[in-house]
Amino acid sequence: MAPEVTQDIEKLAAGATAASLSDTPEAAPTSEKAPLSLLRALDARIKSLSGFEARGITRVPPEERISPSSWDTISITLIWFSANMSVNSVAISLVGPLLLGLGFLDSAMCAFFGVSLGCVTTAYMATWGPRSGCRTVVVLRYFMGYWPAKLPAIFNIILMVGYCTINAIISGQMLSAVNGGGGGGGGGMPIAVGIVVVQIVCFVVTVFGMKLFQIYERFAWIPQILVLFVLVGSAAPYFDTAAQSVGDGPTLAANRLSYFCLCLSVSVSWCAAAADFFCYYPENTPRLSMFALSLAGLVSAFSLIFMIGIGLGTGVASHPAWAEAYAISAGALIVEGYGPLGAFGKFCGAVVALGLISNSIPSIYSASLGCQVLGRHGEKVPRYVWATVLIVIQLVLALAGREHLMAIISNFVALMGYWSQFVVSIVIMEHVLFRRAGAGGPGFDWARWQDKQYLPIGYAAMVSFLMGWVGAVLGMYQVWYTGPLAVLAGNADVGTWVGTGFTIVSFLPLRWLELKLVGR
Repeated sequence: MAPEVTQDIEKLAAGATAASLSDTPEAAPTSEKAPLSLLRALDARIKSLSGFEARGITRVPPEERISPSSWDTISITLIWFSANMSVNSVAISLVGPLLLGLGFLDSAMCAFFGVSLGCVTTAYMATWGPRSGCRTVVVLRYFMGYWPAKLPAIFNIILMVGYCTINAIISGQMLSAVNGGGGGGGGGMPIAVGIVVVQIVCFVVTVFGMKLFQIYERFAWIPQILVLFVLVGSAAPYFDTAAQSVGDGPTLAANRLSYFCLCLSVSVSWCAAAADFFCYYPENTPRLSMFALSLAGLVSAFSLIFMIGIGLGTGVASHPAWAEAYAISAGALIVEGYGPLGAFGKFCGAVVALGLISNSIPSIYSASLGCQVLGRHGEKVPRYVWATVLIVIQLVLALAGREHLMAIISNFVALMGYWSQFVVSIVIMEHVLFRRAGAGGPGFDWARWQDKQYLPIGYAAMVSFLMGWVGAVLGMYQVWYTGPLAVLAGNADVGTWVGTGFTIVSFLPLRWLELKLVGR
């Protein structure tokens, strides 16, 4: 993350904005409405607050980058480790043993290799932050064009709000279970109250931006990993590591592939946000180091969380108390894992519930930047306003869907994971085959991030992205729809692979033709 020295830069930017607003009243028309002037003054005042990040999607030029210390280098790993050291992935990992009938070994193998593959793509996208000084949604303009890049921005907003909704529901479920509530009622804390508490903390950190964000993420993992190790010690005796997968050969193969793709979708979902957190790092940051440090934080966090979740899932069948807790909610199951520890276990459950905040903060931060890239009017709305709007939206969604968590997970996560692979495929092909300076391409002029005449026109990227969705629809296996190719594959969710194949096959000839006819 960008260290504290970047805030001096942000203050200068904010101060310049405030000055430009306050120095113009004499020249302003007398008919200017008072509310507009009041809003501008309020905006300038908010941006001048200590620790507030004023920058939105504007590129960070090289002269405004930081000189990273060893602590900043370590923070590359810590930001990913902290953001993903949260139990939302526990709820997702339950799908393997509880909904797909996979045993412990099958679930563990599918989860590890699935999330690792997704982590590779996310770590690759993170390397573009220092290199460009741009947010991810702006970087995508260089690969997809000015207008087509708005499509992944829209999908990323939906994805991040969706994950934050899941986080809020799980947090509410756990806080309710810790305080003696059940479902949405009972004598303890209702789930809705827990949801609101978590959203308030997310609001404060996300609105202030990078400085508070980086401080929170640098240390949030410490209490999380401690209480998660306590959970392992408390619950591991009930893990059924000998549990076997159920189903005949074709069914078992289909379920393994579906679970692998689900786990892949979780870790690859960060790819459209990965560069957002590192655009303050200098241009000469070694790409291999950025990739390796990001990969280490991602894989280690996801692997630990998924193994815990799979263990809890396998124990539901043999441990009645866990089965009763799971019947209430996934969050209640996690809290029940601390059951043998009594009051201390409830305390640990509360800490784990609040740990989901560290996953929601970067999600909303990235989504608010995506809102700014949708149009010139969206860019004029400050980042903190968009963050506030998105938090209100996810609060409403979490309150409305708090009784349907597993249905949301099994449908939403896989569906939103499709497009991420399409985007990464386009980025890699454009970079390696068409734009890389070492291969005879034009390279990148990052200062022209808003120049529509310089950026690719984007017809090839647009068509191939849509073709990817055609392939995804043909191969998806969801509760509400099964594609014809999924049926041929034994009801396995092959939407990711078919869609990615369609994207690759269509982009290569179309981009070659686009360069021949248009020249950019």
